[in-house]
Amino acid sequence: MAFVCTIPAVPTLQRDDDDLRITRWDFAPGAVTGWHTHGWPYFVIMLTEGILRVHNGAEISETSLTAGQAYNRPSGIQHDVMNGSPHPIAFVEIEVKRPEAVPFP
Repeated sequence: MAFVCTIPAVPTLQRDDDDLRITRWDFAPGAVTGWHTHGWPYFVIMLTEGILRVHNGAEISETSLTAGQAYNRPSGIQHDVMNGSPHPIAFVEIEVKRPEAVPFP
C-alpha cells in the first residue's frame, strides 16, 4: 500500500493549533511521505516545480505541477506521496481542522 523507499520526505511543522496544521514538506529525488490518512481537508501549494507520484493503495498516479500551483483535497484521503522528479521538490500543506475558524473575506 505504499512505495518502497528508504528516503523519507522531511516535514517541518510551521503551525499546529486547534484551527490549522501547516507543514512544509521537502523531498529529495525519490523521497516519500509514507502511507498516511488526512483527517482534515487540506491544501497543497507547490514551492518548486516537480512531479508528484501518488500511491492510493490500488494504483499510482503521476502529476506534474509548477511552482506556485495549488490544489485541495477532502478529509479521509489515504495515500503515499513520492517525488518523481530528478531534483528536490518542496510544498506547503495546510490542513484545516476547523473550517469555521478560518476567516475568509
